Amino acid sequence: MKNTIKYNVQLEVFNDLNDLSSEDKELITRAKEILKDAYAPYSQFYVGAALRLNSGEIITGSNQENMAYPSGLCAERVAIYYANSAYPNKTIKTIAVVAKAKNFEIAKPVSPCGACRQAMAEYELKQKEPIRLIMAGGNDEIYISESIENILPFMFNEIGLKKT
Repeated sequence: MKNTIKYNVQLEVFNDLNDLSSEDKELITRAKEILKDAYAPYSQFYVGAALRLNSGEIITGSNQENMAYPSGLCAERVAIYYANSAYPNKTIKTIAVVAKAKNFEIAKPVSPCGACRQAMAEYELKQKEPIRLIMAGGNDEIYISESIENILPFMFNEIGLKKT
């Protein structure tokens, strides 16, 4: 007998930055500002991330490439890993991700890569609270997901590592 599992992803879509809360606008602005610190000489694809902790602190990160490609790190993980190192007892409420490219126009909001989704999912599981994700690109369209699990169906979790 064959069964089917179907997952739906639900995103809020905004067409104007002014439709967002002041806190969400601030995160997008901070993520755009950190783009200048991205080190992307190979891909020329610049990503900035800004996250807000439950205490109100904002942590930023930008992608950092290396000619040995696997050695680089995405903006989302730079910000998340720093936040957990510097503020280990705080929870991540929201993370905003923005991108721009030198050689082409980004038409839609940029979503995190699979490795970043899994890293964010780890912290969502660790803190037992969803992390809101705001995705923006080169235009005014913005996507918001209320959790990382929403954009990573079948995410790997610690249950698979536990011995019975």
